[in-house]
Amino acid sequence: ISHCTELHKYCTMAETSSLIKLSPLLLPQNKDKTVYDGFITAQEKDFRIRIVLPSDHQLKHARLQCCWQLKQILHGYQHIIKQRLQHSSDLLGFMLELKAVLELALKNKQELHAAPPPQYYTQLIKEIECLGWDKLVSIDTEFSTLKLKAEDTSGREHLITVKLKAKHPAEPPDFSADFPIPLVIGWTCQSSLIHIHSQFLAALESLKEFWDVMDEFDEKTWVLEPEKPTRSATMRRIAIGNNVSINIEVDPKHPKMLPECCLLGADHVVTPLRNKLNANIHLWNPECSVLQNMKDILEIEFPTAASHEKANFSMECGICYSYRLDSATPDQVCNDPRCGQPFHQACLYEVRNHYQPDWSWNLVCL
Repeated sequence: ISHCTELHKYCTMAETSSLIKLSPLLLPQNKDKTVYDGFITAQEKDFRIRIVLPSDHQLKHARLQCCWQLKQILHGYQHIIKQRLQHSSDLLGFMLELKAVLELALKNKQELHAAPPPQYYTQLIKEIECLGWDKLVSIDTEFSTLKLKAEDTSGREHLITVKLKAKHPAEPPDFSADFPIPLVIGWTCQSSLIHIHSQFLAALESLKEFWDVMDEFDEKTWVLEPEKPTRSATMRRIAIGNNVSINIEVDPKHPKMLPECCLLGADHVVTPLRNKLNANIHLWNPECSVLQNMKDILEIEFPTAASHEKANFSMECGICYSYRLDSATPDQVCNDPRCGQPFHQACLYEVRNHYQPDWSWNLVCL
């Protein structure tokens, strides 16, 4: 037994000595050597680290703590580190593998942020000149993120954001635009900004009918939501009358078809409108605009913000007396024909909780 104890002490001392040589700034904090604190060094940079081992020194139950810089660098490598903790036989072996992972992560990070070669900038300037400087809205200081503009045949201006890679044009860029559907741009190593712009124009034309439909709603009705519609928004909540509105969801791929409709308001007002919608649905005419079809089917004229005073429509919540509450609008309505007051769901919840069990609609309306 004495011989085994001496051998264990010798192995522990040898491991500690090797660990100090590998990471001289990482030192044990107690005599049991269950807590190590200090720094791990990679590419001449020091990163704070703390390792807490259980009393049996089993690495699979160890806790690893580190500074935010190291945590950021190792983001995406957590599964590898956990795997190494599970399979490493001792702390020295784990530290060797952790250092190798850190070196790899630092190398990948440097490559990711490495400045492009000079020919990258020459190529980019040439592509912008071929496209036309008038199509360029902005470019960042690193010459990697560009915003290009284009007009559809209805005269609407649209922007596309292009994020180029360091190996452009060998690597495909990332694209984004304010579209109701995913923007797909084809790319080969022979592609350029002109190819992006031409495909963007084609995508705009494919959505022209959709935007025509949405623009007509915005121009000829009183749109309650969204307050400031984007080109990607497919929904409009439109005022019909006092405390009555309709949610219309348009399919961007089939904008002239009957949209998804949801009437909002008190039952005594909504029910007749719903009956008309169901009875007249066969009258839908794809040759007419969506707005005209909605008028014909519901047998109504939609009010506009320009032709009606806001005071004529009670849109505010009957509890908080505001229209918007943390971006939410009143979506609950009193069904009493004498009232029809709208409320925020959150406001009703608060009042009900306050007055329970004596809750009554008479507390908030009439």
